[in-house]
Amino acid sequence: MALSENEQLAPPRHIAIIMDGNGRWAKQRGLPRTAGHAAGAEAFRRIANYCRTLGVEYLTVYAFSTENWKRSQEEVEGIMRLLRRYLDEALRDMEKNRVRFRFFGDLSRLSPQLQKLCADAESRSEEYDVQVNFCLNYGGRDELVHAAKAFASDVAAGIHKAEDLTEELMASYLYSKDVPDPELIIRPSGEMRTSNFLLWQSAYSEYVIMNVLWPDFSPEHLDEAIAQFHRRNRRFGGV
Repeated sequence: MALSENEQLAPPRHIAIIMDGNGRWAKQRGLPRTAGHAAGAEAFRRIANYCRTLGVEYLTVYAFSTENWKRSQEEVEGIMRLLRRYLDEALRDMEKNRVRFRFFGDLSRLSPQLQKLCADAESRSEEYDVQVNFCLNYGGRDELVHAAKAFASDVAAGIHKAEDLTEELMASYLYSKDVPDPELIIRPSGEMRTSNFLLWQSAYSEYVIMNVLWPDFSPEHLDEAIAQFHRRNRRFGGV
């Protein structure tokens, strides 16, 4: 449960999490990496439910990066099975949980079955308020290339002129269009890098690095990250 000292702290409107450390968690216990991902999936359920309790409007999680295809076929297939299982369950319980789903990334490389589950989850939940964004086959640089190509295509079609491009217009070509930038990005596992996550959107996000592996991440850890966020002086380039 939440720490009582943090109950008065309003959570950021948008929290993003790099769900890191599943493999190391499994290795420490002499388990296969797939067991770590299963434990990480349970941690996601726990934290997503807690975010909803706190009143977080948007939760964005790094589920599978464009670089993760380099992992073993067994590990990739295990991650995809977990995602299919989660989406199957989410679709069955959608009316009860009332969570809106969005997917950031190039879904064309996923299996047809998984693509359909993603499309169904988005279409059936579009009227709900609390939103979970899954970054799936996602990379920040890949997103920017995708956006630049889409804008160039519109320029070629006469929809825009090159000189029309502004930050606001560029943002409308991103996977995250219409979603506010995250105020807080949490990275469990203690790693000190962004790992190609939300490169555009994180321009003024507050990062909190925590020395806990993702499967062990608890509501108390989220409370502490929110408390750290409230201790920051967010100047946005000012003084």
